Amino acid sequence: MKIHLIGIGGIGVSALAQYYLSKGHNVSGSDLVASEITDFLKEKGIRISIGNLAENIKKDLDLAVYSPAVKPNNTEFKRAKKLKIKTISYPQALGELTKEYYTIAVAGSHGKSTTTAMVSLVLTKAGLDPTVIVGTKLKEFENSNFRAGKSKFLVIEACEYDSSFLYYSPKIIVVTNIDKEHLDYFKTFANVKKAFKKFIVKLPADGFLVNKYPSKEVKKVKKILKVPGKHNVFNAVLALQVAKILGIPEKISLEALSEFKGTWRRFEVKEGRANNKKITIISDYAHHPNEISATLKAVREKYPKKTIWCVFQPHQHQRTHYLFLDFVKTFKNAKIENIIITDIYDVAGRETKKISKAITSEKLVEKINTPRGTGRKNVSYLPIEELEFNIKQNINSGDVLIIMGAGNIYKLADKF
Repeated sequence: MKIHLIGIGGIGVSALAQYYLSKGHNVSGSDLVASEITDFLKEKGIRISIGNLAENIKKDLDLAVYSPAVKPNNTEFKRAKKLKIKTISYPQALGELTKEYYTIAVAGSHGKSTTTAMVSLVLTKAGLDPTVIVGTKLKEFENSNFRAGKSKFLVIEACEYDSSFLYYSPKIIVVTNIDKEHLDYFKTFANVKKAFKKFIVKLPADGFLVNKYPSKEVKKVKKILKVPGKHNVFNAVLALQVAKILGIPEKISLEALSEFKGTWRRFEVKEGRANNKKITIISDYAHHPNEISATLKAVREKYPKKTIWCVFQPHQHQRTHYLFLDFVKTFKNAKIENIIITDIYDVAGRETKKISKAITSEKLVEKINTPRGTGRKNVSYLPIEELEFNIKQNINSGDVLIIMGAGNIYKLADKF
């Protein structure tokens, strides 16, 4: 088949593209901007076009798959519809695959990628040879977000945004947690919970729901886990329960979990330099107040006597709007020395002009620092282009710098 993916640079769509390639299909794709993901796919042999152009949609195309971020007025989308080419969304395409496999779907507001990775590595260690589609890159998968397996098992990260996970047909559902997330789509927390309920009731009679944290298993995992943070202990406990359902010996599961070194942009630790001063760099994807709180607690636990700097890039004006007071509370309570908040990262197709104008990082910092006398004095705003120079001038040798956010802020880590 000839398959074209619109928005191929997305973390989910890019994994699906690799799946199609592994099955011998002729795969192409396009995205608005080049990225390390599009570069990686090009190296794999996928034809990549930067920019949405009508000529990317050929008449002999069998299937066009589009990212949930793609809107009906997209040039390629309209062209595919005009030519009457089968056109489906990424969740619909992934949903079709879940019917062909024994699917394990990992859902939840936080921890999906890490838990999916843990489940995948346990199954791989046990010789179950799963196919994996995950929302982050794993060193164990040759720095990819996809693994081609030959067994009946498919492990996927199941995102709730746009109720995408309702297209999936899993035999095992893992729910890490449910929180006030993606409120630009759901509007209320009640609607978030309703969506998860709809997803869970899709389980067949012989299916399994994994969402508990038995204390005996928490103790076992705490002893062997190398990645920091209580949240990661809980993620690992869920992976251990999936393994038990599949009959994997506990010894193998714990061994796999003990070898887990983490994933791309999830508490990724590197040694760095700032004007010849040795520092520790941590790159992290956290972008929701509860994720930020958990990650900063983990940093403090890992480096109890170090001076810690946090650079945070808010992700999406709408998220910042809906969770504004939660962000304020999180940063006011953070037990670290220096916090810099930079410009909000715009998410294409998910912003409104009204909110984008009303919500800024400067206003967030102002609220964190008030009322005077009780607000923090070590929280500041800096434009993204001033971050590197400012930090290199002021950070001291031995300090820890955590660079946090789901946007392009991770590129700052390369500057050190």
